[in-house]
Amino acid sequence: MDGLHREVVELTQDLIRLDTSNADGGRGSEHRGDETSVAVHLRDYLEDAGIDCELVAREPHRANLVARIPGTGDAPSLAFVGHTDVVPVDARDWTHPPFGAVIDDGGWLHGRGAIDMKNEVAARAVALKELARSGWQPEGDLWFLAVADEEDGMADVGMRWLLEVRPDIRPDLSINEGGGEKLDLVDGRSMISVGVGEKGTYPARVTATGEAGHGSTPSVGNNAVPLLGEVLRRIGKGMPKPQRSELVDHMLTVLIGGPGDDLQAALDQAGSLHPELRHYLPALVGITMAPTMVGGSSKRNVMPSRAWVELDCRLLPGTTEADVERAVRERLGEGIDYELTWPEHLIAGSSSPAQGPILDAISAFLEAEQVDAEVLPSLGTGFTDSVYLRAAAGTAAYGFSPFLSTPSDVIAAGFHNANERVHIDDLLLSVRFHLDLARRILR
Repeated sequence: MDGLHREVVELTQDLIRLDTSNADGGRGSEHRGDETSVAVHLRDYLEDAGIDCELVAREPHRANLVARIPGTGDAPSLAFVGHTDVVPVDARDWTHPPFGAVIDDGGWLHGRGAIDMKNEVAARAVALKELARSGWQPEGDLWFLAVADEEDGMADVGMRWLLEVRPDIRPDLSINEGGGEKLDLVDGRSMISVGVGEKGTYPARVTATGEAGHGSTPSVGNNAVPLLGEVLRRIGKGMPKPQRSELVDHMLTVLIGGPGDDLQAALDQAGSLHPELRHYLPALVGITMAPTMVGGSSKRNVMPSRAWVELDCRLLPGTTEADVERAVRERLGEGIDYELTWPEHLIAGSSSPAQGPILDAISAFLEAEQVDAEVLPSLGTGFTDSVYLRAAAGTAAYGFSPFLSTPSDVIAAGFHNANERVHIDDLLLSVRFHLDLARRILR
């Protein structure tokens, strides 16, 4: 391992060792990010090559890094994007220390952020520095945005706020997380995903209402906890009622030739091609409402008059607040007393065209690397900061970093889970991709 490979591996290790765990700051947690540590490390790393860098912070310990190689203005602008916070860990569940950045004998780099997403942040930073020290002069601006608070967002110190206070940051194109996994299908084909959009969020709180009573006499009053049990039974796993959408139709066309007249049959057929598709596709065809948080009495001997569940509702692009309320009420039905409230505002889903210069560049790179795989434009079930870029700047925003040595099941298992890891060969591959992308797009 030498040259750029060693450089990107060491930078990724440096970033993982900086604990930027971002707990739910919007609900009173005191552990919020400290992303400034990563922003400063990246600034010092990039300024060594003469790259113009700036820390932009709403709160001193939660800085965003903005870096740029200016272009001549003769090509579209491009942004390398990534977030510097990570979700919290319970070290007891890990084989290796979660912030140790251990590399094992098989070439696996372990640690929180190895997949989500200090690996990609490091690769994009190394590509930017390599372009700068090579003397490359782009025709369009190349931005690097390493932002805080993506994993929670309630503190509003990251991408949304950054774009509000910095109207000069309006890239035409961007590349972020949300794609690059290679899926080997049972029919012999291979697909590599490119994120072209993300579902939105609009969490709901359903509060079952009854009458309080003493726990020693369960028949007195109307304990809201059993009523909540009925609410949970009706919600079930929170899977959606299937509905058609342009992006999912496009995915099904690539996978099986089209959705046909029976959407459920098409989902079943496409899902049979790969285990991940079997779980992933059904979550894309409507509003999911997974029950994730519950609460009731604050004392064991008090039967509460109210018990609640929060639903993590994820929405297709174009879905409104009224659409979500209608779907939740339809799922709950009649015959049970409840209150429906909304803990957070709607963050709309959005998407970019499933064709264009970024997708063309990805296809060209894969061909040059002799990767026998077809590009699969995909809608993401989770959230990324690309949503804010599209909303503020009309950016054609995509998610991609190639993973050829890290299997898709390892990637899926690593998101927000213990024993997150990435193969170090994919770190170098990502650097090569971003170098190629910048040179193709910005010339």
